[in-house]
Amino acid sequence: MTIHPTPAMLNALYWITLLAVIVSSASAVLKAGFKQFDLFGVIIIAIATGLGGGSLRDMLLDREVFWIRDQMFFIASLLSAIVLFLGARLSTISPRFFLIPDAAGLAAFAVAGTLVSLMLDTPWLVASFMGVMTGIMGGIFRDVLSNEPPVVFNSPLYATVSWLGSLLFIALLHLQMDVTLAAIIAGISIFSARLLALYYNISLPKFRFKS
Repeated sequence: MTIHPTPAMLNALYWITLLAVIVSSASAVLKAGFKQFDLFGVIIIAIATGLGGGSLRDMLLDREVFWIRDQMFFIASLLSAIVLFLGARLSTISPRFFLIPDAAGLAAFAVAGTLVSLMLDTPWLVASFMGVMTGIMGGIFRDVLSNEPPVVFNSPLYATVSWLGSLLFIALLHLQMDVTLAAIIAGISIFSARLLALYYNISLPKFRFKS
């Protein structure tokens, strides 16, 4: 399945990616903040989170890395980290609040990663998994740098909702739906499903040996 980019599609991709960078970087600040890292440490983790998943996607697809091509994404990640670092000093924030921007970043990056892959003529199943990688790798980088077990491996329906949402996005495009509308539907579906899984503690069966 090949998506031929149009100016409107490229514009939608730009804003989806920018949103993903901002909210993912914000989730990193909130997570790293409870480790009492200094400003520089928080900025490094925020940048790794906001830009890491998309960077890995672009390298695997042999595509120019998105934030090197357009430094506005780097600036957005940096500013998001600094603003939230300063803002957190003015209000009390729950340790679990980072899961909300994390879910938003997961949704936006999954859609963006899938769309980029389709525009490069990547097979649809691989494109959907590229969406998953784009969505989850930033969070893995964040958690590893924070010396925490990655959320994706032990939290309710994380990569699962990302992959299902990416497949939904592809299905909607296959049905000739407008790309912006399809992106909104798929993104909201991923975000909502992730929050519902957290609220009701819905998860996949865990591996265990027979006792």
